Amino acid sequence: MDFMLSGAAACGACLFTNPLEVVKTRMQLQGELKTRGSYQVYYRNVFHAFYTIGKVDGLAGLQKGLAPGLVYQFLMNGVRLGSFAIIESSGHIHTEGRVSAVKTTLAGALAGVVGAVMGSPVYLVKTHLQSQSTSSIAVGHQHKHQGMIHALAAIYKQHGILGLWRGSSAAIPRVSVGSAAQLSTFSSAKELVLDLQVFPKDSWLVALTAGMISSVVVVVAMTPFDVVSTRLYNQPVDHLGKGQLYKGFTDCFSRTLKKEGLMGLYKGLGASYFRIGPHTILSLFFWDELRKMYQRKQLR
Repeated sequence: MDFMLSGAAACGACLFTNPLEVVKTRMQLQGELKTRGSYQVYYRNVFHAFYTIGKVDGLAGLQKGLAPGLVYQFLMNGVRLGSFAIIESSGHIHTEGRVSAVKTTLAGALAGVVGAVMGSPVYLVKTHLQSQSTSSIAVGHQHKHQGMIHALAAIYKQHGILGLWRGSSAAIPRVSVGSAAQLSTFSSAKELVLDLQVFPKDSWLVALTAGMISSVVVVVAMTPFDVVSTRLYNQPVDHLGKGQLYKGFTDCFSRTLKKEGLMGLYKGLGASYFRIGPHTILSLFFWDELRKMYQRKQLR
């Protein structure tokens, strides 16, 4: 039940934040491996990107990749949050009754690794679909898939089962760092809010406030890994399934840093916060509330 509740919470958040994921993906691919000023800027900022995509690709363009996005959230966060919930309820993140920062960080990272591996194939497809656009505003490689099932079948046919896990070398550090930052700060922030007695113990505002605090830490820690992950997943590959732009995580990280500078690793930071921030807040809030509802029902 922990896995089901966690997956449902993440899907609920995804319905609201998927357009921001589309914007974030496009901004992270814009000017790939090019120095500032040497490429055309289609998306000046998150608001301009929203307007441009809506105007050129239509409102449906802002919900590209929603199907694999929902599947990914259910798989990845179902496993990730569900695993962490089991670890937490077993008392493994506490030391002498208090939340341990080290234990929550390790538990969050471990849960993130498992979730990232499970969800990698649909994250690959989601990235491909969200980067696809009308040629006049296209950024990054255009894979031209017709939908989630078509994309999964095409990748499997061309590159076999391992081709579906291409880019997972970036997904694992991305999700493990994000998960460690998210769950450790959420647990600690929730305990702090309760200690300060700002809200009643069972108030939904406790989880909401903790989620807001956690979201800031997550975005700062996760964005460089998110940029690398997006680029590795979206890069074109040869007939053997090898990337034509990057050899792997380290190569992508170092080449982006060399060509685009530190800010290249923080491309789309505003879009990242507008997407990851609300998603963190909503998913943790829904997750906490659904667990409380289930626990109350069990006690009846």
